[in-house]
Amino acid sequence: MLTPFDDSLEIQHDKLEANAASLSDAGISSFLAAANISEYHSLTHQERVEIAQTSVEALPDDACVLAGVGGATKAATQLIEGYDRVGVDAMMVMPPDHTYVHERGLLRYYEKLADATDTPLVPYIRGFDPSVGFLRDLSRIDRVVGVKYAIEDPVKLGAAVSAADDDVVWVDGLAEPHAVSLWNEGVEGFSAGVSNFRPEIGLELFDALTEEDWERARRVRNLTLPYQNFRGETGERNDLPGAVSVPAVKKGLELAGLHGGAVREPIRPLSTADERHAEELYEELTDGVARVIG
Repeated sequence: MLTPFDDSLEIQHDKLEANAASLSDAGISSFLAAANISEYHSLTHQERVEIAQTSVEALPDDACVLAGVGGATKAATQLIEGYDRVGVDAMMVMPPDHTYVHERGLLRYYEKLADATDTPLVPYIRGFDPSVGFLRDLSRIDRVVGVKYAIEDPVKLGAAVSAADDDVVWVDGLAEPHAVSLWNEGVEGFSAGVSNFRPEIGLELFDALTEEDWERARRVRNLTLPYQNFRGETGERNDLPGAVSVPAVKKGLELAGLHGGAVREPIRPLSTADERHAEELYEELTDGVARVIG
C-alpha cells in the first residue's frame, strides 16, 4: 500500500481507504501498510500507526494486514505496541539500516521483537547478504511465520528453504519479475510491483504459478518487465538506481484511476519526461493485459 500525500505532504487517509477498498474488491487479500514502498522512512511513528489503522478499518475482516516495523529495539517495540492496539494481523520487520550488522546480533533483535508481541512477524531480507545458516536460524524464531526474501540469489534461497522450518512461508520480495525463478526455489507468494495498480496481473500470475503453468506464468511475468525496469531507473540529475520507483508506482495508480499523490523527500517526483514515459509504458501494459489475460 502506497501512502497518498497531498500537495502539503499530509497523508490523505480517505484516498488510502479508497485504494485499499478497490484492491480488495479486485481480489487482493494481503496488504502491507506503512512498509518500504509506503515511504516508511519518511513517516513518523504516529503516522505509521494511523496508516495501519486506516488500512485495518478499510478492509474486510478476512483480509490480512501487515505493518512495517523497524529501527532501534526500543522504538520498534513501541511501534509494535501501537500496531497491536489497532489490530494488524502481522508485522513485516524492515531491513536493518545499520552500517555494521552482526548476524547473531540481528537474530537477537528479531527475538526481542518477537518477545514484545503475540502477533506474527515477517522479516524483510534486503540490503545485506546473510548466510544460509542465518536464514535457517531466522525461520526458527518463535512468531516468525514468513520471510520476505529480496536478494537476487535464487540458489541461496533454495538452500535456505531446504534448511528452514517447514512452517515458514517464503515470499519473493522482488515483485513480479523474479516470481517465476524464485517460485521454483520455494517461495509461495510475491510482493506487488505493477500489481499495485493492475491487480489482475498479480492474481493471474499467482494462479499460474500455483498451478505450475510455467508458460502462462512467464507470459504474464513478461508483461510486467517494461514498467518494472522503468522503476529501477535513476531519473534526471541523479546517478542512484531505483530513484523513480515509488513515484512510478504512484503514477501507475493515478493512471489506473486510483490515488498516488505526492512523494516526501528524499524521494523526488517524476520529471515531465519520465511522466510521459510512464504513460507510454502504462498504455503498453494495458494492451498486453488485454491480449494475454483478457
